[in-house]
Amino acid sequence: MNLFDLTGKVAVITGGNGGIGLGMARGIASCGATIVIAGRDRDKAEAALRTLRQDGAQASFIVADVTKTTDCQALVSEAVKLHGRVDILVNNAGISVRKMPQDLSEDEWHHVLDTNLTSAFRCARAAYPQMLRGGGGKIINIGSMMSLFGAPYAVAYASSKGGIVQMSRALATAWAKDNIQVNAVLPGWIDTDLTRRARHQVAGLQGSVEQRTPGGRWGSADDMAGIAAFLASPASDFVTGTAIPVDGGFSIAM
Repeated sequence: MNLFDLTGKVAVITGGNGGIGLGMARGIASCGATIVIAGRDRDKAEAALRTLRQDGAQASFIVADVTKTTDCQALVSEAVKLHGRVDILVNNAGISVRKMPQDLSEDEWHHVLDTNLTSAFRCARAAYPQMLRGGGGKIINIGSMMSLFGAPYAVAYASSKGGIVQMSRALATAWAKDNIQVNAVLPGWIDTDLTRRARHQVAGLQGSVEQRTPGGRWGSADDMAGIAAFLASPASDFVTGTAIPVDGGFSIAM
């Protein structure tokens, strides 16, 4: 038995056109799954599709704004039309607004929560009937080290990512009877467009992360491939409701 065989499975990955999402897409594709990446930036998606296809993956792109319920529903429906099923969902779409709490507007608060947390619920709810029809499924929700730690400039982001962990646990208990496993992944400081902006906005961040991380480096998007392959595959069939750090040891270092 090949515990990591995903041949014939279809994975939908929101925000899969770059960074952590693309790294996870490559990991899942390496196990044989067909990949559907969802996002709003068509040019960026085309570049991601070229990368996946160069790896030998079957991949397609669907335009979707995950802050809209109708788009989340249409995303799943279109994926089924293209590939016949949806077995795996990676909720990776996310944004951050780095401001002190007293400077954060309610509109900014709601925008971050809606994009990072509510969208994951929308997509999971939309995917559930298809997973039920297919006899089970895997949902991977992308949290953050900010699910564990606090930062003065990340009140909305941290709240959304803490919510991802609790939502994953609740969905795991609700859908275990349907053979759907739901887990959260907590990336550490991964080198992406989002964190490159953070390094310009947060003084000393680059050096402090390297100093605290036992390996002395930031993570890369490819460092997320293995955990995605594990949680998407039969290897994790008895793993559900967890929140797994992938941070190079940042969270256990003093």
